[in-house]
Amino acid sequence: MPDWLIAIVLGLIEGLTEFIPVSSTGHLLLVGHFLGFNSPGNTFQVLIQLGAILAITGVYFGRLWGLLTTAPTDPGARRFILGVFLAFLPAVFVGVLAHDFIKTVLYESPLLVCITLITGGFALLALDRMKIEPEHTDVADYPLKTAFIIGLFQCLALVPGVSRSGATIAGALLLKCDKRSAAEFSFFLAMPTMAGAFAYDLYKNIDKLSTNDLGLIGLGFVAALISGVFVVKTVLDFVSKHGFAPFAWWRIAVGVVGLGLLYIPH
Repeated sequence: MPDWLIAIVLGLIEGLTEFIPVSSTGHLLLVGHFLGFNSPGNTFQVLIQLGAILAITGVYFGRLWGLLTTAPTDPGARRFILGVFLAFLPAVFVGVLAHDFIKTVLYESPLLVCITLITGGFALLALDRMKIEPEHTDVADYPLKTAFIIGLFQCLALVPGVSRSGATIAGALLLKCDKRSAAEFSFFLAMPTMAGAFAYDLYKNIDKLSTNDLGLIGLGFVAALISGVFVVKTVLDFVSKHGFAPFAWWRIAVGVVGLGLLYIPH
């Protein structure tokens, strides 16, 4: 398969999986591994997130604009913005400190990705079946402490295969947030987190990128943008109706298939 087609496929996978708890990075690393796709410093997988960032920013533009324009006079809007900022900080701190280890060690282990996909799937199944009476049903009313602890959970997603949205949703559910608002808070937290990861990775690796690499990243970016818009517009209603079990079973299936492919003799 030519690299340009692989880039489009990976971009579609990024957009389809970034905002659901199945680990977009895990999927990208596994598919890229089995298709023989190589990116300098595994930068492609991070930089095409810009498409997904623009997808969610576009869909949520009205709410974002409303928050920014009302923040000077609305204490609730200021509290929500502060909550997202507090949730964002732990991943920034840990991500910068562990960046090189994550990219050169963790990202190079398809076996680790398969294991985390499977274990995360079973964890998500258990959470989905827990009878937790929600105390928080509106992201705008999340206490600052709750937001910060969700941010601590997000740090787990620095391990590929864990899933950024999965970790934040799991944390929110354990903190007695309902499923829909947990998924929505994960959306809002994704914007600064993914933008920060994009900017930092570009800064660290821009000297390693060639013109061809930039072209492939552009193709992946467009594909991620298109598929990301579709997912953002549909996932909240899907979660409200079906919960997280379908995503959990998908994770387990992908992890098991990945393990099988890793140990099939070449």
